[in-house]
Amino acid sequence: MNFVHHRVVRAALLLLASTAVIAQDADRPSLRERLRERIEQRREPASDASAAGTTEYSLRHGGLTRKYLLHVPVHRDPGKPLPLVIAFHGGGGHAAYMADDARYGWVGKADKEGFVVAFPNGYSKLPGGRFATWNAGQCCGDARDRNIDDVGFVRALVADVRRKLAIDPTRIFATGMSNGGMLSHRLACDAADLIRAVASVAGTDATNDCNPTRPVSVLHIHARDDTHVLFNGGAGKDAFRDPSKVFDFVSVPDTLARWAGRGHCSPNPRRILDTRGAYCEAYSGCEGGAKLQLCVTEEGGHSWPGAEQVRRGKAPASRALDATDVIWVFFEAAPR
Repeated sequence: MNFVHHRVVRAALLLLASTAVIAQDADRPSLRERLRERIEQRREPASDASAAGTTEYSLRHGGLTRKYLLHVPVHRDPGKPLPLVIAFHGGGGHAAYMADDARYGWVGKADKEGFVVAFPNGYSKLPGGRFATWNAGQCCGDARDRNIDDVGFVRALVADVRRKLAIDPTRIFATGMSNGGMLSHRLACDAADLIRAVASVAGTDATNDCNPTRPVSVLHIHARDDTHVLFNGGAGKDAFRDPSKVFDFVSVPDTLARWAGRGHCSPNPRRILDTRGAYCEAYSGCEGGAKLQLCVTEEGGHSWPGAEQVRRGKAPASRALDATDVIWVFFEAAPR
């Protein structure tokens, strides 16, 4: 065999071998995807994650590129691990909307109290990530319909943040508005090992089943005149335009009854706040000392109590209480 012929044969063999490898890889897309996710997770961000301010990050999970905003507080003890609050936008929203202090107040609260806050973006078919939803179990939208692994995304997000910053693993909290609040309820069920306490505003329990591995403290805030997620159950007239994207929402009383049963709490709460336009109740005797509380505003509709700004055409938010303040106090008091 001459030299030229030898090179041709060798090249052909290499081509066949590479083709076989490619074909083999094509049969194992999940392995390829897992490797890609690990590579993405190990990449260091170009920016200094410890610098104060808000930065966007992305990670790979479940075959998707998922994004989140991360706000590092201005005032903090550099040598002390920080609490982490994960704040979920409502259905049809996006991360930047949830990070707007005029609507939710979490950035200013983080700067004042010295905690890190992450604003994840839900699943969206649009390139910019707008009109996103969360898979909270029975709700909502494309995230539910495609069975997007949002619980896994939250776990991946927490791991990603902990690679960037010193986070206190015993002080990780979740909160959200509407569909984002529903996801917070789901995290109390499916990520109790990770999340210390959750707080939902205007989003009732939408889980298919719930078996927490340990007690988690739960706060629920809701307006009586909510026309999206009705206080007494059902989808209101202002819920999703496509009714198939939601479900017959669980009522606020039934949501609290579910958590009281799961936590073996006393079924009869006591009033802990009674002010003009709002009241709060607390359940006692919950397993492991977990806290279960409900705050109700008489007005404000489907909005965040205390918000300076709401969606165009909507009634003003309730001023009877500030949901962000109430939630942070609740998180701080939740037992470890």
